[in-house]
Amino acid sequence: MRKDGGTLLEWLNQFILDKPIVRLLDILLVWFIIYRLLIYARGTQMMNLIKGVGIFLALKILSGIIGLQTIDWILSQILSWGVIAAIVLFQPELRRALEVLGRTLFRKNRNRQNDPDVKLVSDLEYALNYMSKRKIGALIVIEDQDELKDIIETGIDLNAEISRQLLINIFVPNTPLHDGAVVIRNYMIAAASCYLPLSENGQIPKELGTRHRAGIGLSEVKDALVLIVSEETGDISLVKDGSLVRDLDNEELHRLLELYLLTEDTDDDDKEKDYWQLARELVLGSFEDQEGKHEK
Repeated sequence: MRKDGGTLLEWLNQFILDKPIVRLLDILLVWFIIYRLLIYARGTQMMNLIKGVGIFLALKILSGIIGLQTIDWILSQILSWGVIAAIVLFQPELRRALEVLGRTLFRKNRNRQNDPDVKLVSDLEYALNYMSKRKIGALIVIEDQDELKDIIETGIDLNAEISRQLLINIFVPNTPLHDGAVVIRNYMIAAASCYLPLSENGQIPKELGTRHRAGIGLSEVKDALVLIVSEETGDISLVKDGSLVRDLDNEELHRLLELYLLTEDTDDDDKEKDYWQLARELVLGSFEDQEGKHEK
């Protein structure tokens, strides 16, 4: 029995491992994992880690090809200890990734009608379009992984439930709270009339006012999502990680809000489809390209 069982097991192993389809499947699974990791890491501090690891891997491969043994050994040590350091430093992001994975696998058919993310997107979209048509200046910040406690402390505490009517009313000119930024935290309007750090980037187009410079300045130091309505033109802009996307129409605004704020279930497919297009838009929305667009 043992001999027959051993022979059968060896035959199965040989049959499976010798199949090219298995090797192809192995490669596809690795690329799928890398792709999903990039999708999740987009717009978070983890992306900087991934870029750094990619640079180290490229240098290690290059040093191995050239024959730089000392550099190759140093890079190997850095990469070995870097895995442990990454787990410690990015524990919140890794935990959130596992939570998202669990929700995606076991709750795909979830009814999102009462999802707070959906309500947030709807209220933001309505309020921004309303203020855009009437050229009401607005500056809205949505907290992500980085806490905005220091920003909230500069404003007036509200801790109010989000509604499109309240968002609009806050930014009506000549009202006590209209000057400054609204900060949204945990689906609540945490504070209004908050002060944001101004960007010192000299490449920002001069036609952009204080709201845009403040939104860009915050996004350079925090991972928050910033939404801006220009008081002069009524144009809606979005800022994330220091990148500015200007002159959003209704369709673009809706899609980008879903990409950044809808984090579960059926929206994951839409996020994957639009990932490269969004990356292209952020590049085209850089300060230099936007300035050239304005001149045209």
